[in-house]
Amino acid sequence: MMAQASYPFDAHPFDIGACPSPAYVVDDALLRRNLERLAEVQKASGAKILLALKGFAMWDTFPLVSQYLVGTTSSGQDEARLGAETFGGEVHVYSPAFTAPEMDVVLRYADHLSFNSPGQWQRFRDTVAAAPRRVSCGLRVNPEHSTGEVALYDPCAPGSRLGTRAANLAPDDLDGLEGLHFHALCEQNSDALEATLEAFEARFGQYLPQLHWVNFGGGHHITRADYDVDRLVRLIRDFKARHPHLEVYLEPGEAIALNTGYLVASVLDIVDDDVPNAILDTSATAHMPDVLEMPYRPEIIGGAKPGEKAHTYRLGGTTCLAGDVIGDYSFDAPLAIGDRLVFTDMAHYTMVKNTTFNGIRLPSICRVDETSREVRTVRTFGYVDYMQRLS
Repeated sequence: MMAQASYPFDAHPFDIGACPSPAYVVDDALLRRNLERLAEVQKASGAKILLALKGFAMWDTFPLVSQYLVGTTSSGQDEARLGAETFGGEVHVYSPAFTAPEMDVVLRYADHLSFNSPGQWQRFRDTVAAAPRRVSCGLRVNPEHSTGEVALYDPCAPGSRLGTRAANLAPDDLDGLEGLHFHALCEQNSDALEATLEAFEARFGQYLPQLHWVNFGGGHHITRADYDVDRLVRLIRDFKARHPHLEVYLEPGEAIALNTGYLVASVLDIVDDDVPNAILDTSATAHMPDVLEMPYRPEIIGGAKPGEKAHTYRLGGTTCLAGDVIGDYSFDAPLAIGDRLVFTDMAHYTMVKNTTFNGIRLPSICRVDETSREVRTVRTFGYVDYMQRLS
């Protein structure tokens, strides 16, 4: 099997053949490695780190993740409930806008609640005050400092609906609020945070003395190999030195599960063309949507860029979308029907964003035990999962 021959069985081997196909596979050893690094950042900086459920919500792993992080951050009522019931700890919630029925649910679970605008805060402040449990409320603000290269993922782009600009904020708009929340980064290093934090303090620093917490949002690629952790720790410690009364939160989405998982897929057919097309039992649009949205080219164990190795193929999925193409890859040996390919870094923003377009079944979900290296299938999906979404 192609993947068996090319997989680097070094520090973290497991039996790819024991996985269903297709399947997302999360390696507990790699997940713990990330968590240990995040725990070190918490200890050295004094900040609290939250798991952003929008990026990774595989709750079967939460008994492990909750040993290291203080809680979860969510984007609405269902994520808030999931965090409260399966993770525990602090539950933070933010949404660009809440409905009244959703707010009633959110207030059962939230410890911290960030509103997107003063208007939303004014609409719901009495509802919050009447809630059976105390909720610390804040406002998401827009520091208006773009550092990313992809406009689709830039919350500070001109005309952004995310967060309140300083020009649209009056001092009495913060009456009753206890925190500010900014989220401006996407897959970036701590130099981007440094520039953003400077812009945030320049625009909103006047409000900080009256507050209790500041949330630095997500987009911090803390567990990436080249991430400058020392700079991050220094930035947080310096900020806390300037504002010793403030609690600091980070809520990275990718850093928790970055480089901890795989998508195992199989070759179903090979169609000869100018570039031979290998049809896989997975899909870019349905199972790894960021490949098309971001876009980016995922790595394959044993694969290379087109032309670098002897045999080049265009890898595509089984949906009707003509553009359901993962990319062109080359391999040392010809692909054959039944070969398994292993895409790397497939734990985050895959399971949480996948679809059943064309009725394609979702990949199974697996975990690799960090000690025994045995593969356990956590969940499989079938017809009922597709059918119940539609009526």
